[in-house]
Amino acid sequence: MKRIGVYLVAVIAGLALGLGSALWLAGLWPARSTLAFGDVDVGGWRSDFAAGSEAADPYTRARVARHGLLALAKTEAVYFTRAADDAGAPLREACTYRLSGGPMPAGWWSVTLYDRQSMLPPNTDGALSIDATRGGGGAWSALIAPARPAGEGLWISSRGAGTFDLTLRLYMPEAGLLTDPDAALSPPRLERLSCGGEDKR
Repeated sequence: MKRIGVYLVAVIAGLALGLGSALWLAGLWPARSTLAFGDVDVGGWRSDFAAGSEAADPYTRARVARHGLLALAKTEAVYFTRAADDAGAPLREACTYRLSGGPMPAGWWSVTLYDRQSMLPPNTDGALSIDATRGGGGAWSALIAPARPAGEGLWISSRGAGTFDLTLRLYMPEAGLLTDPDAALSPPRLERLSCGGEDKR
């Protein structure tokens, strides 16, 4: 009888460990961004070049499906995400950030804001993304804030986003980006300017 009890405990523990690890690796538990993963890290922007390829493991496929990402092969598009500013603090709706960068090693690029559930925030600002057609081919910058900043300039709305992350999409990436991303990509900077009206610089 004692042996049966030991077997039952072992089976239950194995099932719990297996299920928990599968959910964690798939980005389904605990609640967190599903795309903040991958073995490529360039200046805090993370990517998994296996996304969208036949080489993607089941956990990567689960994360991509959970996020609803149209994952193309890396020769067509590469996706980088980040959920923290340059100081390492989580990105929050209450804060204002400056996102800045330069030319990207790709035919076209975009940056889009997603909430903690990997969804577009439910606001009507029409300003959840910027792209190469607005940023131009040289240096560019945009403010990320819950309300449109005074004056002109690019703006990404974080209203209703809570804790959020950003996805940088690089379409038709240059060959060098795929072979040596650290050398090919000068990643956008993400500077926190203020939080809740309080200057943090």
